[in-house]
Amino acid sequence: MSLRWRIAIGFALVALATAAVIALATPPIVNQGFNDLDLDSDGVPIASPAATPAGATSGQAQQITIIRLILAAIGAAAVASLFGLLAAGRLVRPLTKLESAAAAVARGDLGSRSGMAGRSDEFGQLGRTFDSMAGELQAADDTRRRFLQDAAHELKTPLAVIDATSSAILDGVYTPERRHIETIRDQSRVLARIVDDLRTISLAEGGHLHLERRQLDLRAMLESVAAGFEARAAGNSIKLLVEGPQGIVVEADPDRLRQVVGALVDNALRHTPEGGSVRMTVAATVAATGPHPVLVAGRAAPAKPMVRLAIEDSGPGIPADSLPRIFERFYQADPSRSRGTGTSGLGLSIVRALAEAHSWRVGAENRAEGGARLWIEMPAGRLT
Repeated sequence: MSLRWRIAIGFALVALATAAVIALATPPIVNQGFNDLDLDSDGVPIASPAATPAGATSGQAQQITIIRLILAAIGAAAVASLFGLLAAGRLVRPLTKLESAAAAVARGDLGSRSGMAGRSDEFGQLGRTFDSMAGELQAADDTRRRFLQDAAHELKTPLAVIDATSSAILDGVYTPERRHIETIRDQSRVLARIVDDLRTISLAEGGHLHLERRQLDLRAMLESVAAGFEARAAGNSIKLLVEGPQGIVVEADPDRLRQVVGALVDNALRHTPEGGSVRMTVAATVAATGPHPVLVAGRAAPAKPMVRLAIEDSGPGIPADSLPRIFERFYQADPSRSRGTGTSGLGLSIVRALAEAHSWRVGAENRAEGGARLWIEMPAGRLT
């Protein structure tokens, strides 16, 4: 049974119960009223001509009065039932609209909305909550679709190269030379890197990535990573600099932190022209307390010490419309760039996923003097 009819029947039952009470209480009340009428000198009640119909005895007048009261109660019950039906329809109408919108979302129409966001009552709050949920589902679905399309595109290229090269060798078009076999191997490694990076991102975003946190000297970590990229930077005449004080400690998984820094440096080197520079800087800072700082024992709590790690390059910078999206999977600020360098296109996505797994903040901006700056902000560790 629908809610509308339940509410209507509820109104009707209340009205009928009221009518029943009136019907049961009416006879004794009416009888008592007639018994209390003024009596004449012989003890006979004086009936009012206006109250007693012409030709009716006192007993008949009582019965007529009772019947009239009962009919009035039944009429009141009918009016109450009709009012309950109308009120129930008005009450259920917003829920019906919400049910239709929910059914549309269940069918895959994630653009459907409740149409109740403009109301100021509880139904309006419910409608706004539903619309917000539907909007988030639509955004998640768009992201999923875009990710699947990008993943298919990224996997298609190395697979096509492997298939074409191996087919050419088998068909005798290519001789099984070392360079052709190296092409197959290199593309296989690209595929393996994409799959491994996707797995890392999935584990990190799902909260299932195991982290072995330790106290690390961040400056020493940067110098170690820089040493690994030194030959590549020198080959492109790029200066790779490490700046910042010694002794700044953070708590992190050393392997994952090295992976994050390596991805940022790799990105900076790929976007820095020959003769340019890449700087790796580390600095101690404090977390912003905002206009209403946290109070402890009636006093403002001290600002939490933080550490900011930044990788700066002297390249062309990041287009303004690409800044909010550079950490998305497979996103390229320059669509004309290819994956010929062997990258998976997931480096910055891994940076964001691993940073969020550590509860760090990550961001990107353009430098006033030219080039881009990608940064990570993390809580300072304790000196051991």
